[in-house]
Amino acid sequence: MRSKVIFNLLMLLITVSGTNTDGSFSKQKILEVERKLQHLRKHSLKTIQSEDGDIIDCVDIKKQPAFDHPALKDHKIQMAPSYNSAKKDPIERTTRSKTKSSMMKQKDEESYMTVTSQIWQKNGSCPKGTIPIRRIRKRELLKACSIDEYGRKKPSFLNRQVNHRLNNNLDSFVQQQNHSKAIVFATGFRYLGGKGDIRVFSPSVEKDDEYSTAQVSLLNGSYNDYECIESGWAVNPSVYGDRKTRLFVYWTADGSHETGCFDLTCPGFIQTSNEIALGAAIYPIPTPGGLPYQITIYIYKDLITNNWWVQYGENTNIGYWPPEIFRAICYNAESVEWGGEVYSTTVGHTPHTKTQMGNGQFSRGNSASILRMRVHDNYPSLKIPEWVQYYSDEYNCYDFYYVSDYLEDPEFYYGGPGSNPMCP
Repeated sequence: MRSKVIFNLLMLLITVSGTNTDGSFSKQKILEVERKLQHLRKHSLKTIQSEDGDIIDCVDIKKQPAFDHPALKDHKIQMAPSYNSAKKDPIERTTRSKTKSSMMKQKDEESYMTVTSQIWQKNGSCPKGTIPIRRIRKRELLKACSIDEYGRKKPSFLNRQVNHRLNNNLDSFVQQQNHSKAIVFATGFRYLGGKGDIRVFSPSVEKDDEYSTAQVSLLNGSYNDYECIESGWAVNPSVYGDRKTRLFVYWTADGSHETGCFDLTCPGFIQTSNEIALGAAIYPIPTPGGLPYQITIYIYKDLITNNWWVQYGENTNIGYWPPEIFRAICYNAESVEWGGEVYSTTVGHTPHTKTQMGNGQFSRGNSASILRMRVHDNYPSLKIPEWVQYYSDEYNCYDFYYVSDYLEDPEFYYGGPGSNPMCP
């Protein structure tokens, strides 16, 4: 009887995880993965081999993964936003005042360059009427706990009653277990957009199931069931299979319990651009002592269609999240957030993860930064956020420095090495 119970438990484990007792993948999971990949690739009209190893499929825009979502069955694609409030930025970057500190003087003297290229673009382009989709590798799908969970953040939350380091004055969705953040966020208004210039780096990520990101996020909802849309850059081996810095978008309608994913790995985000591939490597990446590079991300709501658009740079609209996949954020966001995030199961534990945030440096000197932070609320154009708070889960591991004195345009610096003498 006991042996039978053990056998049944092993069979249940194989069914759930798709892994045999010897560590190999079950035949059932291999077949499921192959069916999934065939489904994703069947609408490819052109294939581009990138020099970094990625394969880009040019897929008919009307056959993209988004339309597998049951709520989008009859959705009509909006090819361009109805308007763009980013053109009404009240403060141009050339008018940024100089601070009296030597660090800020150094930053102002640097020539920031907006990253507008991806490595795959060197070897071809997708024709109009198609969108570029980075091909998912079989090995990444096999490693996932399940096909449905591939590309989704792990939903783990703090026990608010027993965790003593919780700051109860902060919005509930800011603090999450296994996630360490160093952020500045705006609250107090009905937000319709958020924008920022995010400096690009290639942080070291210690383990394959960890990641490090920098992003602009808009959020709404309750603690265990919040809605979020975000975009920026990420080093995420479990999704992309390597440690390259890649452009991403992410969404969830339930705190990542059962909805949402990175890029186009699940139905939801509708892409319209034939120039930008979500999940593709950003090029070039700055080297120590070399020129700095940045990406400009602007997420904003189209007030005519209620679609949430993602703009890359100053002119390229990548695509949008339609309101049909949300409940609350389809109306507005309650908070706009800028900063870095590290995911690891050893966050808050000893030994701490060595995964870096930003460029691995604390927020002094030449650390990671997000500049030209803007929000769109009830005011007709973009503006500097009026009410902001700053927060770090583990200040000895990853910290921040928000500069607003002597500056017309506030600046945010953040980052850290993770494990260090102050963060054992």
